[in-house]
Amino acid sequence: MKVSTDTIWQWLAEVPDPEIPVLSLTDLGVIRDVRWEEGTLVVTVTPTYSGCPATAVINLDIETKLRSCGVENLRLEQKLSPPWTTDWLSPEGRAKLRNYGIAPPVESVGEMSVSGRLSRLSGKQDLVVPCPRCGSSDTEKVSQFGSTPCKAAYRCRECLEPFDYFKCH
Repeated sequence: MKVSTDTIWQWLAEVPDPEIPVLSLTDLGVIRDVRWEEGTLVVTVTPTYSGCPATAVINLDIETKLRSCGVENLRLEQKLSPPWTTDWLSPEGRAKLRNYGIAPPVESVGEMSVSGRLSRLSGKQDLVVPCPRCGSSDTEKVSQFGSTPCKAAYRCRECLEPFDYFKCH
């Protein structure tokens, strides 16, 4: 069965991220390309980072979804370069994170200097991260590591609620 790539993208937009199910894989930006090659559907996927434990589940979920829609000939390709960045999160994905109680990245990786990136990675420089619940900027980082490796733990001093921040990378 050969359907348009637009239809394939629509199907993939229904596949949730296994770690943050409010996001689809297309919201997250990990699906890089969808194309037909000699009757085989090729889906190119970039993991959020090379050691991401969800990569195998993501690939299985993509394959399961597409096969349930009638795609018989399928190949998944992993592409590591350029590496995934939070800049690839869709605007809808950022809004979904905020509505779910996770603060989306506040900066663009493309806008950060190398020294700024290193400071962020080392955890030496705190960001002003607005609370996704009340919008206050009076927040503090509790831990560089949140519920998953791609998030940091923050707390709002205004509403006193803890929240995850999706780290910029």
